[in-house]
Amino acid sequence: MSRRNISKKRFPQPDSIYDSYLVTLLITRILKSGKKNIAKNIVYQAFNIIKKKTSEDPLVVFEKAIRNASPIVEVKARRVGGSTYQVPVEVNGFRATNLSLRWIIKYASERVGRSMAIKLANEIIDTANDIGNTIKKKEETHKMAQANKAFAHFRY
Repeated sequence: MSRRNISKKRFPQPDSIYDSYLVTLLITRILKSGKKNIAKNIVYQAFNIIKKKTSEDPLVVFEKAIRNASPIVEVKARRVGGSTYQVPVEVNGFRATNLSLRWIIKYASERVGRSMAIKLANEIIDTANDIGNTIKKKEETHKMAQANKAFAHFRY
């Protein structure tokens, strides 16, 4: 880490079809081995499936899913006096979005189905409706933070 300059956070270009940063972030999280066209096709097919199933704007459903899956608090390991404590810490907005995207993609790929586009669409719809594995992961994270609230005074 440079001592001289504070690095600026660079945001990607908004995607060409939906004109959204979130869609671009989703595409880059799905990306494997640098095959961006395949990742784009998966996301756009998933959005078409969402449009057919819910008859709503897929971008609105996706943004609702991200909001529902974003955690408010998480635990971080903090070493104090020879023992490690799980200290609850509030999550900033960018990290919350990243975590929710990561969880959605992880649990979509673990689903049973034919193609990644179908699995991703189903996971996004479930998350927007407050059900599914992504929501369970968020609630589990919140429970961990709640259980370790006693160690909150060890915060930095």
